[in-house]
Amino acid sequence: MITKNKTWIIISFWGVFVAALVLIVVVFIAIAKGAIGYMPPVEQLENPIDKYASQIISSDGKILSSYALSKDNRIFVNYNDLSADLVRALIATEDIRFAQHSGIDIQGLLRAVIKRGVLMQKSGGGGSTITQQLAKQLYSPNAENIMERIFQKPIEWVIAVQLERSYTKEEIINLYLNKFDFLYNAVGIQSAARVYFSTAPKALKTEEAATLIGMCKNPSYYNPVRHNERARGRRNTVLSQMCKAGYLTVAQRDSLSALPLTVRFSKIDHKKGLAPYFREYLRLTLGASKPERKNYMAWQAQKFKEDSISWETNPLYGWCNKNKKADGEFYNMYTDGLKIYTTIDSRMQQYAEDAIREHIGKDLQPKFTREKAGRSYAPFSRDLSSDEVEAILVKAMQQTDRYRGLKKSGMSEADIRKTFKTPVEMTVFSWSGPVDTLMSPWDSIRYHKGFLHSAFMSMDPRTGHVKAYVGDIDFNTFQYDMVNGGRRQIGSTMKPFLYSLAMIEGISPCDQMLHVQQHLVDENGKPYSPRNPGAKREGEMVSIEWGLQNSSNWVTAYLMKQLSPYTLVRLLYSYGLKGPIDPVVSLCLGTPDISVGEMVGGYSVFPNKGIRVEPLYVTHIEDQYGNTVANFSPKMDEVLTEDAAYKMLHMLKSVMDGGTGSRVRSRYGIRAPMGGKTGTTQNHSDGWFMSFTPSLVSGCWVGGEERAIHFDYMDMGQGAAMALPVYALFMQKVYADKTLGYSSTEDFDIPLQYTNPCSDPKGQEQNDRPADVRGIDKMFD
Repeated sequence: MITKNKTWIIISFWGVFVAALVLIVVVFIAIAKGAIGYMPPVEQLENPIDKYASQIISSDGKILSSYALSKDNRIFVNYNDLSADLVRALIATEDIRFAQHSGIDIQGLLRAVIKRGVLMQKSGGGGSTITQQLAKQLYSPNAENIMERIFQKPIEWVIAVQLERSYTKEEIINLYLNKFDFLYNAVGIQSAARVYFSTAPKALKTEEAATLIGMCKNPSYYNPVRHNERARGRRNTVLSQMCKAGYLTVAQRDSLSALPLTVRFSKIDHKKGLAPYFREYLRLTLGASKPERKNYMAWQAQKFKEDSISWETNPLYGWCNKNKKADGEFYNMYTDGLKIYTTIDSRMQQYAEDAIREHIGKDLQPKFTREKAGRSYAPFSRDLSSDEVEAILVKAMQQTDRYRGLKKSGMSEADIRKTFKTPVEMTVFSWSGPVDTLMSPWDSIRYHKGFLHSAFMSMDPRTGHVKAYVGDIDFNTFQYDMVNGGRRQIGSTMKPFLYSLAMIEGISPCDQMLHVQQHLVDENGKPYSPRNPGAKREGEMVSIEWGLQNSSNWVTAYLMKQLSPYTLVRLLYSYGLKGPIDPVVSLCLGTPDISVGEMVGGYSVFPNKGIRVEPLYVTHIEDQYGNTVANFSPKMDEVLTEDAAYKMLHMLKSVMDGGTGSRVRSRYGIRAPMGGKTGTTQNHSDGWFMSFTPSLVSGCWVGGEERAIHFDYMDMGQGAAMALPVYALFMQKVYADKTLGYSSTEDFDIPLQYTNPCSDPKGQEQNDRPADVRGIDKMFD
């Protein structure tokens, strides 16, 4: 009887065991077929991470930033770009038998079940392999309770096995590190290395790699920024695991464990970092859609025209919406992991931003603030009435999101005005950093209008490669790009364009004229007689070259009298200037609104033998696998004959060597061969400086947000005082950095007959007049 009972028990046990085994097999087959739970299709398993941020890379190989979906700033990195310590730390800590199993580590699983499930040991370790953890990251939603998590496990096991069949071990590690979210929008190991240690995954030190791998257990709990000591303890645990696995000696473990956890934290913020205005311009350009008139306001007719032309003629404009991937879909810069190789040099970009900060922030802005201090009209011109100031502020108020929101809610104008004049807590801009304060929105509008703005661009005149691009003083506060977005009157920087037309028409730099006020008549018979503030040599015979060197309005008007404004407009368009330009005689003194980018492209003609080079911002684009999917080359057009170009080059050099641009030499000690031109608009609302060497052409604009915001006096309001110093400081830094390869001894290649085409009527070489050099700082341009 006892024997029969034992036999029945044994048979029953094996029956239950076999049935359970069959049930488990059936369940796993059902999971694999997708009948139970979610089983990703084969196509998704073959490409489990399909969203990678695109990187913007400088010409010197630095990552400027990335374009990504919100909270998914994942940047693709190859296995070969991972440091060996990073891989070793991951394997030693998370899955020591990673190389032996096929997705499920039975030994580790049994250990975890016995120690954690039976013996209730919290330190019993986990049974999940790296592949299982990857499956969880890719396909398991966050479980709301333990039972839900238990049911997720079998599905992850099946997916892990499928992943092992589809990928090599190296690829699985790469996918794991590319997928993991390290907080602070640092998704993936590439972003994490940058955010926490300001480096690349390949360059991570052993202790840095251990810190990041330690975060994989619980990134919030082991956050090295918020919980440094806790994260340090976890890092040391990882180092001990590496020692246990034979990757580190005991001595190495102990010395590394003794180190403090030093984080070089740099949170990803697309409004900060190098070249934010350039990055935003590039984002808008690459992602532009085909222009349709219905998408533009009535007053944006010119913008629609320019965008339509760009769509047809500029390969970079709308590139993502004009080019398709192999699957037939258009490129997406936020998810396709593109590598966009730009022409920006990170060192020169930094020097340009520093130059604006040094001159505008530390010198010019304090002087402007002091001049306006205590004035009822501040920061506006003293020529404005209180009603005019009020009108400007009201218009600015109506353009704010706060006003539009209140208006949409149905609030009356009087109540809106009352709300705007009620102090609230806010953060305002200052050159020393953001300031938290209590201020009314109305006062904040006036406060921010008190800041002078500036834009700067520098490019290679031979290749068009843009080396530095600064759209304004602070992207976080002032996001309007004054390099390619904004346009302002250009003042006397227009004069070289007019003089070049004169050279084309056969006028010589040596031709003489009587230096007196000129009287012109426009098409409508209206007289035009420009003034010439601070005129020198009045009533004397002067050369055309002297007129440009000293920025004489009378010489300029004399030339305009000889030429056609219609011909000049056609020439200006060939220089690359855009927008409406009226063919009027006053055009000669710089009345059109032009952007800094257009001016820099236009001035590339003078050092480049009459050839204009279109600014080039991107050299090529690669997909996430390193395949080149687009190449870009500069567009070139002949604007001047070589004869006219050499004459202009000589005259513009004289501007720097004894004319209105000589502050570069006298105050900043730069002796390099260069040409240039200062510019100041009416009421000194805008200050300009354009300059070039054989290898760089640069332009700078400085002014207020409104034309009515400017210095009250010409001494500080002229281009030589406002814009020239930015260029000079930039070039000082460029020449001091020998790694850039620019030399202050590099000279222009000018045929002998153009080196000194004419002399002063009094017998002296024009560029050697002592009186002109001594008095240059008081000259007006």
